[in-house]
Amino acid sequence: MAASNLTPSGLSTFILTGIPGLEAAHIWISIPFSTFYIISLLGNFMVLFVVSREQTLHKPMYLLLCMLALTDISMSTSVMPKALCIFWFNLKDITVGGCLTQMFFLHAVSVMQSAVLVIMAFDRYVAICNPLRYPTILTNTRVAKLGLLGLMRAVLFMLPLPLLLSRQPFCVNHVIPHMYCEHMAVAKMSCGDITVNRAYGLVMAFVVLGLDLMLVALSYSLIIGAVLRISSKTAYQKALNTCTAHICVMLMSCTLFFFSTLTHRFGQGIAPHIHIILANLYFLVPPMLNPIIYGVKTKELCDKVSKYTCRICLPGGHCL
Repeated sequence: MAASNLTPSGLSTFILTGIPGLEAAHIWISIPFSTFYIISLLGNFMVLFVVSREQTLHKPMYLLLCMLALTDISMSTSVMPKALCIFWFNLKDITVGGCLTQMFFLHAVSVMQSAVLVIMAFDRYVAICNPLRYPTILTNTRVAKLGLLGLMRAVLFMLPLPLLLSRQPFCVNHVIPHMYCEHMAVAKMSCGDITVNRAYGLVMAFVVLGLDLMLVALSYSLIIGAVLRISSKTAYQKALNTCTAHICVMLMSCTLFFFSTLTHRFGQGIAPHIHIILANLYFLVPPMLNPIIYGVKTKELCDKVSKYTCRICLPGGHCL
């Protein structure tokens, strides 16, 4: 009897439903989603283009912004093309291999982004609390090595997720009530014991990302202590301004991430469409707002972006 509930060996696809209960509104929901995605791509590619072209921006802080832009592009692109295919063309099928690959990239990029935010917090700590040693402590080479270390950590910690699921027997009901292959949504399709999968996912969410959040909080507690000791009002404002953008990005990313993670496991009372919409906003809103926040709060980057925007948009390339 149990064997009849297992996926036949010839069956190699899942079906992503999109947003359950709102199928009739998919085409309308796609309008803000696709708009956010396009703005995200334009903003992040603009950051990458400007920093790569401007020699004066080849500094650790802007190298970190490029890393953040790459994770933002990867995160939104892991979700949105397939989501838009569901919204526009009703193409809901995804192969098991494609589903596990998408799941790996989604979670690995999230962990990588968390590592980048930790390095950025350390960068701001050194810049404010030990400015004289900043050029020797944080060089471009050292930041690149830290970024590579963060990438290796993301791959090693997230690779077990698809590997564990690939060993599970899946039920005949292979319809995933989601827009993308989220780990627990796929795990719930299994007819086997998913205790290890559930525990590993939860441990990774709270140990890896929780530890990163603690390191960021420690950095900013030390920064706030240093800022409060600054007597010069101008220096005080400058120091505070350099941290505002990073704090905004951290609060936005962490709030959406932990809401999505916890509601999928413990939020049985939350309507599925509410959870799925908010989960997708985690992959859309931070990538869209990050380049805007940093562009506004970082004067040097803002000036360079304005220069290139004027060259593109105005005749002769002169700003008004």
